[in-house]
Parts: sequence; structure tokens; C-alpha cells
Amino acid sequence: MALFGLFRRKPHERQGFELYGAAVRAARHPAFFTRLGVADTLDGRFDLIGLHVALLIRRLHRDADPRGAALAQAVFDAMFADMDFNLREMGVGDMSIARRVKNMWEAFHGRAQAYEAPLEAGDREGLAVALARNVWRGTVEPSDAAPRELAALSFTIDAALAGQPIEALAKGQATFPSPEEAPA
Repeated sequence: MALFGLFRRKPHERQGFELYGAAVRAARHPAFFTRLGVADTLDGRFDLIGLHVALLIRRLHRDADPRGAALAQAVFDAMFADMDFNLREMGVGDMSIARRVKNMWEAFHGRAQAYEAPLEAGDREGLAVALARNVWRGTVEPSDAAPRELAALSFTIDAALAGQPIEALAKGQATFPSPEEAPA
């Protein structure tokens, strides 16, 4: 009987992948790379996906419904399953996959923590500083238009996600505002 447990899916696994997919689609909006000048590289894509996933996980963790925390974990698991898969697809050797995924986890965790304090405080300038450091790797000033615009969009996304009911999120449905919807 215990053997069947090995083949059972984790709770909210499908919804976690669907929510993660919505975050990835939002992070791949062309305006990030054209208008805001985020590098269309593995690092640039990772940082935008990480930002969107961090905002989604923040929303899920803040929900009083116990499904929120379970969904947050499912989104996190989906993200790092995808990172593992993509590294393998790029031909990274099996021996270094675990180390690379661990480095990505640490980078994601550090960025999510760096974004949390300014988001919680409503500090757009503080968030622009963290975004300039992480998304643009310090190549732009926090006072430049792009980090300020991405900070404004992050607050717009945070508010939009907060307004989405847990019932929709529990079905794997999340809507992310696009870069055109951020206040200047």
C-alpha cells in the first residue's frame, strides 16, 4: 500500500504550475526588454520571473485561508522544477545541477527578502534601489526611469494580486497587470 504513495501527486501541484506559468508569461512581456531595458538574457529573465513569483508567493502567504501557504509552496516547487528542467535542456551536466539550482534558490530567496521590506512599507524608492541592484545588476541608477517604473509596476501587481480571491488562485488562475498598466 505504501508504494502507491510514491505516485500520488502533491497537493496543489497542478495549480502551482499554472500559477507559475502565469507569472512567467507576465515576466516575458516584451516591454520589460524593450522599453525598460532589462537584459534579455538568462539572468534578466530569471530576475523578472523571480520578481513576479515573489509577488505571487507574497500574496499567497498573506491569505488567511490555509490553501494560501500550500499554494505558495506549490508555486515555489514549480519554479524550481522548471529551473532544473531548463538547466538540463541547456545541457548542464547532472553533477552540477543541484549546485546551480541551490544557487538559484539562494538568489531568489535573497531577492524576495530584499523586495519584501519596501513593499510592506510602501517605499517605492527603496524598491527601485533593490530592483536596480538585482534586475539591472547595478548598471542603472535607482533614480533612473526604468527601476522607478518597475517599482511602480510591482506595487500595481501586488495590489492586483491582493484583490484576487483565493478561490481563483486555488484553481490556478492569476492575472498580472502588464507594464502598460503601471502608473508613472
